[in-house]
Amino acid sequence: EVQLVESGGGLVQPGGSLRLSCAASGFTFSSYPMSWVRQAPGKGPEWVSAINSGGGSTSYADSVKGRFTISRDNAKNTLYLQMNSLKPEDTAVYYCAKDLAYGSKYYDSWGQGTQVTVSS
Repeated sequence: EVQLVESGGGLVQPGGSLRLSCAASGFTFSSYPMSWVRQAPGKGPEWVSAINSGGGSTSYADSVKGRFTISRDNAKNTLYLQMNSLKPEDTAVYYCAKDLAYGSKYYDSWGQGTQVTVSS
């Protein structure tokens, strides 16, 4: 059974940083691309970032480019999202997702999400 468990969310002031983690199990993590997707209150899901299976290719939504960094540790079966220079509009529940293919924005598994709130 695929399991994705996010952690690291919380309340942070504008301009602050957070590092999200996603622990994966139940599948061969190193064989699959992964993504972060977020959903703000009252809005639909928004793709944030993706990384290929080996970690050598990454992509970002324009809204986070230059501020967020996606990475993975295949030895630890863990996906990360380093978020810097956070803005109130980054407030959302952040989900990690297992991609069907890198760049496809189609996912077959999601985690339960972790809340990120950016507020003074």
